[in-house]
Amino acid sequence: MAMSSFSPTTPVRTVCYQPSNCPKSLKSLRDTYSGGPNCVQCNLIFRNVVSRSSAASSVTLRTGVRQLAGKTLDVKQVSEARQLRTLTITRATIEEIQAEKSAVESNVKERMEKTIESVKSKFNSIRTGRANPSMLDRVEVEYYGAPVSLKSIAQINTSDSSSLVVQPFDKSSLKAIEKAIVTSDLGMTPTNDGEVIRLTVPPLTSERRKEFAKTVAKQAEEGKVAVRNIRRDGIKAYQKLEKEKKLSEDNVRDLTSDLQKLTDEYVKKIDAIYKQKEKELLTV
Repeated sequence: MAMSSFSPTTPVRTVCYQPSNCPKSLKSLRDTYSGGPNCVQCNLIFRNVVSRSSAASSVTLRTGVRQLAGKTLDVKQVSEARQLRTLTITRATIEEIQAEKSAVESNVKERMEKTIESVKSKFNSIRTGRANPSMLDRVEVEYYGAPVSLKSIAQINTSDSSSLVVQPFDKSSLKAIEKAIVTSDLGMTPTNDGEVIRLTVPPLTSERRKEFAKTVAKQAEEGKVAVRNIRRDGIKAYQKLEKEKKLSEDNVRDLTSDLQKLTDEYVKKIDAIYKQKEKELLTV
């Protein structure tokens, strides 16, 4: 096979040529031409002759000169000492790397989007002094023996800036809805006229506004922690692919950097919706 140029920066995987004495594989290398990899298990330095096959993803490494304990051995001497081995390894193509990246990023984005929605839902359940149907999003009603969300069995509207009207699809559920609102932490007293339930949103005191502001700050921080944990899971997924020899160390480093940028983007989204909610709470 004809020799061809091979960039020293190209990630290459190899293994120790003394499997009986050194069972551990060497990591991805950058020093193919600069002395070869040094196995820390048996202190054996490999100086590899590198050739490339016609397939872009296939690289063959063949031992040319080995140096052990300060003594240089030529190929013939090494061959007499132990069988000369040729190792052919397969590197991931650009298409394969992109496929692995897309799979991990897709999962990460989906989970981060759900985190954003969860934070928004928690924020919406905290009243700001103005009537908003989303204030009742987390209210669950015992309906025919099973807990269901209030918004799934009733229509919720605002009659003015401080009032909510709950119109159940089934009038027989009025009492159950009234009970659920009373036992919730909304701090509102429902009025049941036999047709609909009316709620008056009381104005927030300065102290109450500050308490709610602290609550949303905590919820925002929890959301950011959740996003960072998702990033950590993504990094672990890349590292697993590296161990499976599907990605190189350089690939993982680059993909981890991209994952950090994505994480920063979602953290900024949480900060933005938090600042908006804090403004609503503190505006009298």
